[in-house]
Amino acid sequence: MKSIYLGLAIHNHQPLDNLPHVFERAYQQAYLPMLEALEAHPAVRLALHYSGCLLEWLEGNHPHFLQRLARLHQRGQVEIMTGGYYEPILPIIPDADKLGQIAKLTSAIEDVFGSSPGGLWLAERVWEPQLPKVLASAGIEWTAVDDNHFSMVGLSGDDLHGYYITEDEGCPLRIFASSKQLRYAIPWLEVAEVISYLRSIAAEGGERIVVMGDDGEKFGLWPGTYRHCWQNGWMEQFFSALEENGSWLKTVPPGEYARTHAPLGMVYLPTASYAEMQEWSLPPASSRQFGQIVKQLEEGGREEILRYTHAGFWRYFLAKYPEVNWMHKKMLRVHHKVYRADAGKDELWRGQCNCPYWHGVFGGVYLNHIRQAVYRHLLAAERAADEVLHRQQPWLEWEMCDLDSDTADELLVEGQLQNIYLDTSEGGAIVEWDLRQAGRNLGAVMTRRPEAYHQELTDEEREQEESLARATDEKVKTIHETLRVKQRGLEHHLYYDRYRRASLLDHFLDGGVAIDHFIRCDYEEGGDFVDKPYVPSAEQEGDRLTVRLRRDGRVRLDGRSLPLRLEKELAVDAGQEGMQIDYRLANMGDSPLRAVFACEWNLSLSQAGHERHCYHIASGKRQRLSSVQAVSGVERVCIEDPELELTLWLTAERPARLWRFPIETVTNSEDGFELTYQGSCMLLGWQIELGPGEGWEAGLRWQISSPGGVLGADHAL
Repeated sequence: MKSIYLGLAIHNHQPLDNLPHVFERAYQQAYLPMLEALEAHPAVRLALHYSGCLLEWLEGNHPHFLQRLARLHQRGQVEIMTGGYYEPILPIIPDADKLGQIAKLTSAIEDVFGSSPGGLWLAERVWEPQLPKVLASAGIEWTAVDDNHFSMVGLSGDDLHGYYITEDEGCPLRIFASSKQLRYAIPWLEVAEVISYLRSIAAEGGERIVVMGDDGEKFGLWPGTYRHCWQNGWMEQFFSALEENGSWLKTVPPGEYARTHAPLGMVYLPTASYAEMQEWSLPPASSRQFGQIVKQLEEGGREEILRYTHAGFWRYFLAKYPEVNWMHKKMLRVHHKVYRADAGKDELWRGQCNCPYWHGVFGGVYLNHIRQAVYRHLLAAERAADEVLHRQQPWLEWEMCDLDSDTADELLVEGQLQNIYLDTSEGGAIVEWDLRQAGRNLGAVMTRRPEAYHQELTDEEREQEESLARATDEKVKTIHETLRVKQRGLEHHLYYDRYRRASLLDHFLDGGVAIDHFIRCDYEEGGDFVDKPYVPSAEQEGDRLTVRLRRDGRVRLDGRSLPLRLEKELAVDAGQEGMQIDYRLANMGDSPLRAVFACEWNLSLSQAGHERHCYHIASGKRQRLSSVQAVSGVERVCIEDPELELTLWLTAERPARLWRFPIETVTNSEDGFELTYQGSCMLLGWQIELGPGEGWEAGLRWQISSPGGVLGADHAL
């Protein structure tokens, strides 16, 4: 009789510091029902992976769940897989952190389940050829990646009904291919169709195995799946069918199969992830074009071409999103501090959680709270390391170095209370402003840029097609097959920035430019300052550091181009959060200059802080700021953010015109398209009139009140 093994590997994870109600909903709708189903069907055997982030939450909120899971493991029904504790993308973190994170999760599994795991769940199935040596050093015997990886070297179909041996520097690793066909079949097709497919690939001798590794959240948390999987009984039918067909269809944990069966041979895999991830990593236009090509080939039944059709490389996310690259390089900088000081290691590892380091169907880097969670942990690790490395308190230092590896140096100011990182080649802008005691990077604002899925919002034919499909087809589909829109009219918010949304950016605008033009980026920049290089210098006297940035540029307004020198001076004190900014402009031409000079600040606040707790003072009167507002004669702005326990004051020596609005992106997630808050923009502007050789000066002062911070004595309003 023909038979086959089925190796299921279910991966369960929630981003570090995700919202508590999301953890609880995932538990109630996915993790708990799966556990109960396995308890009710003891003949169904598989592998389960829980990230360290999720294990910690389960221990703190539902410890009985782990006890029940341990009983399934003890009776041989469930194999527990290890991985990086905080679910990092392993290839992009240093080897010492790879080994440390795997060892930490392995130790936690040994404590809870009483045995050492041999299998590893590879986060997002991001594979690079150097991994076998590190994984073997960590005691890992096997892992699974997508069959997509294998098709890139010409293996598919019957070639993948087993496992292969790969190696690096002579260190071997067993590696399974996870079936995309099963990933798209379970739990989306009828149970009978899934069983029929498995029967079609069964063979005499019973040595074959087909493996499916996928997210546990698809069984209840993804849209429509709780009703489909549990309320309508798909999983009950599936597990019952597996038991009923047990004479020829044998479920087995992949690790057990690897220990009892010989490999199919040797394999060497190229860099890859699952097919959708590779598509998401492409530049927007290429991503959309590639998706259309794949769809055409699928509809045409051209499987012989599809198997050789691949795109993208996970690391391109670091090029696609400069904010991701900056976060990654900040992590590496903190890594070196932590290992020099031998302090803060666990917080560093927390800051390596993969979720905000990329973006696809899921929110990823566009989720403000997930992005800030990484910075919070990186800053906690940095604080712990610097307490060892800097004995004298308070301390303040600066250096020029290439933090983001683009071959151009940045000017980094670091101290006990705050970090201020300036990109001297891109507008002399502040690209990171860390309040270290609060664990907040005020500069972590996402720039609005095109995404491949934005075209779907402007494609009326596609929207009508999807609307008709929703009306006529109640079948549950995967998140890769549907278009969901949580808010209408989003196509009217597709604005794209010309430069990175940083702070201390310098604009020259025509008097006819209104706030709506600026929000939409529908205006002409009068100067060549906002994204051009500045000449930096720094001087330190005791606890006070002064950074000077100068650019000799040009202002082009009213058909004339005039030379203008712009100098901005930033002064910080070791014992205080905040900074003093002094501007000096000089008309270097032989004609008068009339323009609006404006200084732009983009701050990563909580949404509550942005919407409800901001006000300004003009002519001695306090007035509430709305989300979008243009106000004249502003002398002081206050932002109170109770969620972050922060209060920020910005004082202008010259009364300024203030424009204020949220930076919002049209973002895709598993729940659909929506407008997502990324930060708050404040633009302070002054009308200037300079004759030939004349100068102009203005000053700004930021003062901060934060947990553990020190505020100057003159902060009161």
